[in-house]
Amino acid sequence: MKPHRLCMTHHLVLSYDLHKKMEVYRPHKAYPVELAQFHSADYVEFLHRITPDTQHLFSDELAKYNLGEDCPVFDNLFEFCQMYAGGTIDAARRLNNKLCDIAINWAGGLHHAKKCEASGFCYINDLVLGILELLKHHPRVLYIDIDVHHGDGVEEAFYFTDRVMTVSSHKYGDLFFPGTGDAKEIGEREGKFYAINVPLKDGIDDSSFTRLFKTIISKVVETYQPGAIVLQCGADSLAGDRLGCFNLSIDGHAECVRFVKKFNVPLLVTGGGGYTKENVARCWTVETGVLLDTELPNEIPENDYIKYFGPDFSLKIPNGFIENLNSKSYLSTIKMQVMENLRCIQHAPSVQMQEVPPDFYIPDIDEDLQNPDERNDQHTQDKHIQRDDEYYDGDNDNDHQMDLP
Repeated sequence: MKPHRLCMTHHLVLSYDLHKKMEVYRPHKAYPVELAQFHSADYVEFLHRITPDTQHLFSDELAKYNLGEDCPVFDNLFEFCQMYAGGTIDAARRLNNKLCDIAINWAGGLHHAKKCEASGFCYINDLVLGILELLKHHPRVLYIDIDVHHGDGVEEAFYFTDRVMTVSSHKYGDLFFPGTGDAKEIGEREGKFYAINVPLKDGIDDSSFTRLFKTIISKVVETYQPGAIVLQCGADSLAGDRLGCFNLSIDGHAECVRFVKKFNVPLLVTGGGGYTKENVARCWTVETGVLLDTELPNEIPENDYIKYFGPDFSLKIPNGFIENLNSKSYLSTIKMQVMENLRCIQHAPSVQMQEVPPDFYIPDIDEDLQNPDERNDQHTQDKHIQRDDEYYDGDNDNDHQMDLP
């Protein structure tokens, strides 16, 4: 198996690796015009304009765009959206340009946001924006969601197309948010049978979840033959989550990541929900190790946040103790429904080849306007770093120093 090249994005940085080493880089902050590739321009403009100090002047707009209780307005809201969305967009572009095989943005995965409104603390749907980027180079993209909540925003965005298949395994019923994700929701028109929902009940454990996950995803990949995969790794499906109701251990959750990685398809990995913060950190640390084929020691080393991981200071967490209401017969019924729907897909859909649209490039800085005597802040300096893995023309051409992959 060829060594994986891995890019990793974070709120502040973007990383790129050539041979299982991980270097971290800063992604660009997404521009309004990029966000409007999916979201309505008026919604993007309102997010850009609203602040905690002015929100009392816009009660009608707050209601229209669903900002308020679950989606509060806070200082630097729009910059927050720009950073996590820019991370996912850049991750997709690096995959498209074959700079890496796996790209990670743990700050992304805000899967509830809709075209014209916020939902469930999701304002901009970075996943949809990342998938739209991947579709420039790949005829089919598979989206997989293991958050405890249904990936409704992503499913809705691609509900009428066969170019994206969405697979969401989530808690369903008992008025659990967002209230969608029944197995009967399968897509419409050209997208019929390309939305797959795995509605689960409280208390599902590692063995039940991973067995069903592997069976379904294996058949999906075999049938759909995606050119790229986007995997949303919401950590609120872990045992002990403040809003969740599953019994998954970190090992069980990470096993899903390990399984998807084995398909050796270009892979974009994001975070998502998670409301017991120390377990979110544990989970995504372990899963970063999984994606790098690196086994991490269970003892957490000394660090500035060690107090949050007491009293045992260990990386792994055990299964939960919620009663498992998912009977074997119930899970078997769900599996049969999914398999029956997949049988309705005759073959992997194809698209007519077209000229690939260019990536957006809008420079952050006009160098001609900069004062050479003025000291730049760290963020500005980071934007000017020239990296050996990038390709330039002219004086900055480093290609002759590299062995191209």
